Amino acid sequence: MKATTGQAGRIILAGRIIRPRAVMQVRAILRVWAIIQVWAIIQASTMLAALPALAGPADWAADWPRTDFTRATVPLSEIISGGPPRDGIPPIDHPRFAALAAVAELDDREPAIVLELGGEARAYPLRVLMWHEIVNDSVGGRPVAVTYCPLCNAAIVFDRAPEGRVLDFGTTGKLRHSDLVMYDRQTESWWQQYTGEAIAGALAGSRLAMLPSRIDSLGRFRDRHPQGRVLVPNDPAFRDYGANPYMGYEDSGWPFLYKGEPPTGITPLERVVVVEGEAWTVDLLKVRGRVEAGALVLEWHPGQASALTDGEIAKGREVGSVTVRRREGGSMVDVVHHVTFAFVLHAFRRDATLHTLWGPVTWRH
Repeated sequence: MKATTGQAGRIILAGRIIRPRAVMQVRAILRVWAIIQVWAIIQASTMLAALPALAGPADWAADWPRTDFTRATVPLSEIISGGPPRDGIPPIDHPRFAALAAVAELDDREPAIVLELGGEARAYPLRVLMWHEIVNDSVGGRPVAVTYCPLCNAAIVFDRAPEGRVLDFGTTGKLRHSDLVMYDRQTESWWQQYTGEAIAGALAGSRLAMLPSRIDSLGRFRDRHPQGRVLVPNDPAFRDYGANPYMGYEDSGWPFLYKGEPPTGITPLERVVVVEGEAWTVDLLKVRGRVEAGALVLEWHPGQASALTDGEIAKGREVGSVTVRRREGGSMVDVVHHVTFAFVLHAFRRDATLHTLWGPVTWRH
């Protein structure tokens, strides 16, 4: 089902003009249709993940003839189908940007990945990344991959030119620990989004450098960067941008397609802020407002909606924005960090210390 927008706010659906008074009804139908499609994918992939015969290199080889699965840094049995095929969630290769004031449908509470690099400031709204997960971009003359995994709420920006070789990334349709598994088109190596490590293929063992970025509200982005640019869809009718196809996910209690052990001392989908081998719950930051750990300064600011609760992102539950900076000389600089879910920290950084309202939690054995 696909719709295009005509003059005076009309929608053209299946060649028929829908008058303005019916626009909201059509948009609601499209939103429900999108949610049904994603839910069907999740249910199908849950069943597929339970079939071992469909989860190994012998079955992947036909679609991935250039990927050397004999070179792997993780057990390949941990990789499962997420439902869509290769690039079934299509990355954005030629991103378009506009002035924030020129995009009327954006709400100040909406979350976006904010990147400041080489004198440029750009915002990548999750309303767009929810449907694409990867943006291959160049900012300030530097090739970058802006990535978002909805199941992990992991928003990470990478330098996509390791050792001077520019790579273009796509989605494999696979997951490991519920996290996006990417691939590069140059070698078709598979990469773990949360760690930036190539986990299979010719580049196995290589790592992408992470760049400091934030998940911030568009209102705060506007205040800090009045001349900043915001990512807009190449085709606004391609998806129901602004809708959340994972409605209710963050409040569901358990991550989709996660086969690992749950973390102890915290619920799996509680938000945490991860800085290298240490983490703090967002609830802790919300209560204290500011936490200092050595040279690190973490702060919580109100005004950001969750992209993963309500069916409409702008109406999501208040989660606030987090900044993580380090004192360097007489200035404060942004630090690489992740605002993600507790189960992700447990899956990928079990050695970390997690600070909560009730004291520290460790999972070391």
